[in-house]
Amino acid sequence: MIVGTAGHIDHGKTALVKALTGTDADRLAEEKARGITIDLGFAYADLGGGAITGFVDVPGHERLIHTMLAGAGGIDMVLLIVAADDGIMPQTREHIAILDLLGIERAIVALTKSDLVDDARRGQVTAQIADALAGTAMAGAQVMAVSSVTGAGIDALRAALIAEEDRTAARADALPLRMSVDRSFTLSGAGTVVTGMIVQGQVSVGDQVVVGPDGIAARVRGIHAQNRPASVGIAGQRCAVNLSGEGIAKDAIHRGDMVMAPELLGPTDRIDAWLSVLPSEPKPVGTWFPARLHSHAAERGARIVPLGDPISPGQGGPVQIVLDRPIAAAVQDRFVLRDVSASRTIGGGRFLDMRPPARRRRTPERLALIDAARLPEPLQPMLDIAPVDLRVFFRDRALPMPGDIPNFAGVALSPSHLGALRHQLQEQLAAFHEENPDMPGLGRERLRLSMSPRLPKDAHLAFLRAEAAEGRVVLDGAFLRLPGHSVRLSPEDEALWVRVLPELTGDLRFRPPRVRDFATEFGVDERELRRTMRLTQKLGLTDQIANDHFFARQVTVEMLAILRDVAESSDDGWFAAPAFRDRLNNGRKVAIEILDYFDRMGVTIRRGDMRKLNPHRLDLFG
Repeated sequence: MIVGTAGHIDHGKTALVKALTGTDADRLAEEKARGITIDLGFAYADLGGGAITGFVDVPGHERLIHTMLAGAGGIDMVLLIVAADDGIMPQTREHIAILDLLGIERAIVALTKSDLVDDARRGQVTAQIADALAGTAMAGAQVMAVSSVTGAGIDALRAALIAEEDRTAARADALPLRMSVDRSFTLSGAGTVVTGMIVQGQVSVGDQVVVGPDGIAARVRGIHAQNRPASVGIAGQRCAVNLSGEGIAKDAIHRGDMVMAPELLGPTDRIDAWLSVLPSEPKPVGTWFPARLHSHAAERGARIVPLGDPISPGQGGPVQIVLDRPIAAAVQDRFVLRDVSASRTIGGGRFLDMRPPARRRRTPERLALIDAARLPEPLQPMLDIAPVDLRVFFRDRALPMPGDIPNFAGVALSPSHLGALRHQLQEQLAAFHEENPDMPGLGRERLRLSMSPRLPKDAHLAFLRAEAAEGRVVLDGAFLRLPGHSVRLSPEDEALWVRVLPELTGDLRFRPPRVRDFATEFGVDERELRRTMRLTQKLGLTDQIANDHFFARQVTVEMLAILRDVAESSDDGWFAAPAFRDRLNNGRKVAIEILDYFDRMGVTIRRGDMRKLNPHRLDLFG
């Protein structure tokens, strides 16, 4: 169990932790000299229940609340410290507000310095505490009078903490690793060490991890869990992890970074969230509101854009958060907003979408998706609104992707959306065939852009292939047709085509005769032959490489295979025209015509005299 101590400066937090654990959490000489905790202090002890309890002693100084936020994000419960002589102070109230925004529900209130006041004063301060906690998730928390000087009440408090330890539920250690970093330093003989809370999952010596948001790859060399050497650190524990790797150094890793499983890396600087504004805020939060965002140990400059009306004090609503730097976070992570001068807490809430659009962010569909994301089981409600990219959905929630959800190239559809796409597919192809009986089919990309919901290219192709496998459509390269549709050559055209085809597929297939040469050779009208060749192009039998130059489709496919081989033979995938010309044993002019054709089709990408293949268009010819 991790216990966070919170409360006003000089109310005795560090002294109480020392009385409970025997450990002085004031780590720094500067803290000793000033008598306050200015950075996160840590203490670990077996309180008597057999488990190691960690205490995060967070600072109480008003200007250092951002440091408190770095420790509060991973605690199981809070030990709220209130001095009996001073009572509730403004910083105490702000700590309570922050803890409530972070969703902390379990709390014990330690009424310190109780030896300095009488029973009447203790009763008065206890009433203040009850009033301050009213309306929060910590309302009704037990108040225990203690004195770190005389030891009064310490044993009873320790027993209460042991009882809380027994009811602390295990965290999700079967999930992919996420560890929030709050320190990075170098140890002689070990190298770079980072410390923080394991938010979920577990880490073992030898694991390959990444440090986000920068994506620095690392290997785990050693682990201390709850201040003891260990081979494994699990969710809910504070750990020190020794990392090694090419990009790993003390200055390369910062407070707020996240050590995580490699598959979770997905940094973002734009997040949709639900924001609750504190009643103490003096004015509504409007468009482009400046703030400082805190989530786990990360702190970022932020601009807040309400996705509806401005959010009034004491109210909540959807917002888009635009950060000054990317963050490694996940959906449902809690956050707190403070003003840019760090003088007050504005509000907080939960992240709902790590990939929101910068434009059209207030459309009814977007707002409906945000509402669905707030639900405990959001996937099906989101599918009812729009297709869902499952890889992004589960990665952004730091969850493993299940293998039993039907999808098209990773995109899942609701039954109603799938039915709508199938209906549109049949309807549009039937209309196209009726209007264009002499054409082989409708272009695949043209069809994708006209359908709703519009799928990504890979998912659209996977959907079409599934429909083709069921016999509902026929895929013909970049075109699509209904099974009963066919364009046939007339007997006259068929006779011409039979004479031309051997010339297009024989030894000279990479430099076939031009239309005018065929017309002369066969003694036919050039215009009629050209019309026939254009019809064979519509049927997918040929490709018009240049104005007067037709190649058989099977030869186009063969030339594309040669192109792939030429590209794979180069060091970086780029190749020049002579390499292709030599493989065809062709003239330079015809080779350039062929390459220009592939450029126009998007199969190749040209930069000056060099080309490379476009992997997204390699299936254009089947």
